[in-house]
Amino acid sequence: MTAIFVTGTGTNVGKTFVTAGLIRHFRRQARAVDALKPMVTGFDPAAVEASDPGVLLGALGRPVNADEVERISPWRFTTPVAPDLAARRENRRLDYKAFVDVSHRAIAARKDVLLIEGIGGIMVPLDERHTVLDWMTMLRLPLLLVTGSYVGTISHTLTALHVLARRNLDILAIVVSESAGSAAPLDETILTISRFAAPIHVIGIPRLPDTTESFATLANLLD
Repeated sequence: MTAIFVTGTGTNVGKTFVTAGLIRHFRRQARAVDALKPMVTGFDPAAVEASDPGVLLGALGRPVNADEVERISPWRFTTPVAPDLAARRENRRLDYKAFVDVSHRAIAARKDVLLIEGIGGIMVPLDERHTVLDWMTMLRLPLLLVTGSYVGTISHTLTALHVLARRNLDILAIVVSESAGSAAPLDETILTISRFAAPIHVIGIPRLPDTTESFATLANLLD
């Protein structure tokens, strides 16, 4: 039985895309898979299906309704900024202990595969004192580090690896999700990151109509 934390080098690098792709792969393999994205910002109640929890629920084959969204993403903010800023703007406050407890309960209740998706990059503040890094350190789950292929991603990725190593967190693989319109070729980006990140596996997910093979390769690295 497997629980994996999907984190990223920053916002909009493809964490939800990668999480949803893995969900669909595990479902095709008849695996019992579930997902949790405890916190989301920029959540629009009028466009739930396009939201991160909506995309994950669609991949899980679950109805995209209020109960399911509450189950998969209990902390939702409408303001599209970092969680601590969003909470302040909406006159709310995160109970960090309750937040971490939700993850622990999901891990304990999993039947087979559980994917927990983070928010933003690894150092995004959750409240006045805690970051995503602190959350991951509390859970001690193996990580998938998702990054893009945009110009600058190599520095961002290697910096993230350095920070994660200081917390002794286990990185299963680095996933380079191809960025649209990037001047940096995906294959060259993978090659350069691989050279500095060895022995960690680096796999690319190209922007193709069918990414089934790419996600099958990624899933094989996780077993």
